[in-house]
Amino acid sequence: MSKGLFAKRVFDLALVVPGLVLLAPVLALVAVLVRVNLGPGVLFRQQRPGLHGKPFHILKFRTMLRGPGTDAERLTAFGRRLRASSLDELPELLNVLRGEMSLVGPRPLLMQYLPRYSPQQARRHEVPPGITGWAQVGGRNALTWEEKFALDVWYVDNRSLWLDVVILWRTVRAVLRREGISAPGEATMPEFLGSAPAARPEPRE
Repeated sequence: MSKGLFAKRVFDLALVVPGLVLLAPVLALVAVLVRVNLGPGVLFRQQRPGLHGKPFHILKFRTMLRGPGTDAERLTAFGRRLRASSLDELPELLNVLRGEMSLVGPRPLLMQYLPRYSPQQARRHEVPPGITGWAQVGGRNALTWEEKFALDVWYVDNRSLWLDVVILWRTVRAVLRREGISAPGEATMPEFLGSAPAARPEPRE
């Protein structure tokens, strides 16, 4: 592990360990609300690419009903409110604790996107994926895929602990303002097709 990644890991743990203790009641409450509103199985698990594209299973609170239908059809009013608050992302703190993610970095997307990135876009995997990132405070899902990936690569080239602090602060502001939660007409974002043939989409949380 490079010095930069080691310092980033120490920074993450210094915030996540006490954060999980403080947020334990909130996690428990949200889990109960998800169980009551969406039924059994409060967590959403899906394989995503981590550092250098290595797969891991991301954890989130469920916001969609199980079963057939598009993401937009399965996303409930409760799920929309949960997403708008960003509380559905809290279980990702466990991914950070396990070293699979960082607090700040490019968002981990779907495994099926890996062959669709251009070589420049693929550089977003040179750092650990994050719960929040430069693209999230720069417009989130109101951006196009190309704009998001350009911001991700900018972060890779300019990353520092101070920049992480700035992004975390701006994330709090964006969450409070509920900015860029979804693209127009989408539950989150349309599928990224890149230059590869369209593949069967997986559910997106």
